[in-house]
Amino acid sequence: MQKTVPVFFILVSLGVMLFAACGKSSSGSGSVSCKGVEPSVDSPALLSFAKAHGITSLKDTAGLYYQVINQGTGARPTVTSTIFVTYTATLLDSTIVDSTTNAAKTGFTLGGLIPGWQLGLPAIQVGGRIKLLIPSEYAYGCQGSGPIPPNTPMFFDITLVSLQ
Repeated sequence: MQKTVPVFFILVSLGVMLFAACGKSSSGSGSVSCKGVEPSVDSPALLSFAKAHGITSLKDTAGLYYQVINQGTGARPTVTSTIFVTYTATLLDSTIVDSTTNAAKTGFTLGGLIPGWQLGLPAIQVGGRIKLLIPSEYAYGCQGSGPIPPNTPMFFDITLVSLQ
């Protein structure tokens, strides 16, 4: 049986990330408590993963790689949309860290999710499926989240079931 991170944990983690700041430690030691990496640093690993998994990806201007599997029909999500999705979240070593096959358990506001989803999901419409290869800066950044280490690029396979 696959061990997954509950959807609630992901949502709470995303909320914490919105309010947390990366920067110098306030302890006066001058040490950096959180240092991210540029998307270009993650590109070789993302491209290697894509090649190994037969993903023919396109690169957007932000450094996100994606492959539209099925365009879907109808509306495209915006940052204010509530999205209902099925997805699998995978580290580049192929470890699945979260997934859901029940879209009714999602109902996320796109604007409250990681930047990689905000950038990638508008490329598809309802019923569409997309594979996103997300640089760490647009995933969980320099802080990571639960089983996701800091500065970790991610792979998501997402189907947009519906939106409001």
